[in-house]
Amino acid sequence: MRIIITGGGTGGHIYPALAIASEIKRRNPAAELLYVGTERGLESKIVPPTGISFKTIEIRGIDRTSMLKASRALIKFPFSFFQARDIIKDYKPDIIVGTGGYVSYPVVLAGTFMDIRTVIHEQNAIPGLANRNLSRRVDRVLLTFEEARKYLDAKNIKVTGLPVRTEILAIDRKKAKSENKNSGRFELLAFGGSLGATSINQALLQLVERYRNDNIGITWIAGQAGYEDMKFELARIIDVKSIRCTVNLLPYMYNIEEAMAVADLAVCRAGASTVCELQVLGLPAILVPYPYAAENHQEKNARALVDKNAAFMIIDEFLDGDFLYKKIEELRNMEQKLQEMGHNMKKEAKPNALNDIVDEIFAV
Repeated sequence: MRIIITGGGTGGHIYPALAIASEIKRRNPAAELLYVGTERGLESKIVPPTGISFKTIEIRGIDRTSMLKASRALIKFPFSFFQARDIIKDYKPDIIVGTGGYVSYPVVLAGTFMDIRTVIHEQNAIPGLANRNLSRRVDRVLLTFEEARKYLDAKNIKVTGLPVRTEILAIDRKKAKSENKNSGRFELLAFGGSLGATSINQALLQLVERYRNDNIGITWIAGQAGYEDMKFELARIIDVKSIRCTVNLLPYMYNIEEAMAVADLAVCRAGASTVCELQVLGLPAILVPYPYAAENHQEKNARALVDKNAAFMIIDEFLDGDFLYKKIEELRNMEQKLQEMGHNMKKEAKPNALNDIVDEIFAV
């Protein structure tokens, strides 16, 4: 069996693709895999070290801030389509699997014209432009959120969920909380991704000041870009050694699952991977969607959980320390409400997503 996997631009498209590739090889060690991405994209740094064969095509995303920039991207599309066609002709795959991002569009599209079986996976509650256009042509569409179905005109759709890291799947939250040396103390986890989130960081500065005399633990992952500034600002406004609350300020946390395991509440963005990890753990959250995400998909992801009473959402421009403090206190003092949110979050989880996705690929 020969399979082309394609998806790129952001980790949200790449890491699910690599999880799928790994599971395919686990089940069928004889399977041959080729990853098609771009030379400029993040995939060019992440994929080659995994040992998966990697080829590139020349394509860029459509910059919608300018008609001129968008036109330049569209003009180059036929070239990328023919590049993809040549790769497919040479490799002769049995299946092409696309996980989204602009690079997946010409590859999967070319496959549909060449009578190759095609599968796409959509991570978000509102599908990206590439997957919306591909859905009517491919053999199977796999979704993370049921809410995405209404945007697609597809022959065969199945909600599978999104692959979640094995470290997350292995967590027993009840056990972790009972073994926590600060058991009984309210634990808050705040993060904004690897680079951080300015709005969340600024709100956390004010929040720490509000909680200075409270017995609360705050794990604050400020991101690589914002850590030094936040460390300086925190030291400027507060003597951390003299306050009652415990603040663990970090630039990044490789073992973030350990903090998620003992947290009572998370404050974070609403990317698909983050949302699915929260679901698997049953960790209630205050979601602050990234306002510049394509198609505003993070807000749609958040609303899908808000509608199920599993999370609360604060729009980025309205986020500040006072508003965040009031909402945290509201939830902190309503233990039953917090537990209900966690239960509803857990109900949305699809811990078998990876198996279900690969089952569908093999079925096609």
